[in-house]
Amino acid sequence: MIIVVSPAKSLDFDSPAKTKKTSEVEFLNDSKELMKGLKKYQPEQLSELMHMSDALGELNFARNANWKAPFTPENAKQAIFAFRGDVYQGMKAEDYSVAELNFAQKHLRILSGLYGLLKPLDLIQPYRLEMGSKFANERGKNLYEFWGSKITDNINSELAPLKTKLLINLASNEYFSAVQTKKLEAEVVTPVFKDWSNGKYKIISFFAKKARGEMVTYIVNNRIESAGELLDFQVNGYRYSEADSTVAKPVFLRKQD
Repeated sequence: MIIVVSPAKSLDFDSPAKTKKTSEVEFLNDSKELMKGLKKYQPEQLSELMHMSDALGELNFARNANWKAPFTPENAKQAIFAFRGDVYQGMKAEDYSVAELNFAQKHLRILSGLYGLLKPLDLIQPYRLEMGSKFANERGKNLYEFWGSKITDNINSELAPLKTKLLINLASNEYFSAVQTKKLEAEVVTPVFKDWSNGKYKIISFFAKKARGEMVTYIVNNRIESAGELLDFQVNGYRYSEADSTVAKPVFLRKQD
């Protein structure tokens, strides 16, 4: 079984990582190719490309200028500890034991516009390049065309030796669209998290993202390897709703007091 999640815009490269264990980005040469083009963008062009503020344009212009290989513990950080968005706050990977980190390293993958597909302990440097950006490159007009089938092929190769040919999709639509599901040699299960609001259950982005991270940790803590085991997920008030679910999209509902 492989779990996929999105990266985060919020980054933390200041606090120390929990472990000194690291791994290398699989597609670093592809990342170098993308960064070569990205370095040509001025701050205002970056702001326009990713619909961000002038200040963030300046910040990421500086990040791009400083981005260089090789990655080392001195100039980079493990991905699972570098990303600090809602999913990662729910995940709380800093609390993982050595055994849990090892399980995550084998089963968890982070989709990325710049890096393609990351293992949790892959060293990365600060960046921002959203998968949905219309970033023209030598392989096409956007990042989906740039990555083509590479991400899917890599997932298939990692699934091949595993007992369960199952992909748990806890990524956003923007990022999961980089996976070519018709070529994927696995069953895809996409958990959905809904909260009660204004008289009905609906997806509330902040809560749903955090719940995705919590489900990652639930899988890691319990060494889950089947879709059926996911249905016992009961964290922070969420409960599986059979009536609202399909096999491919199990729905978890929460009604807070």
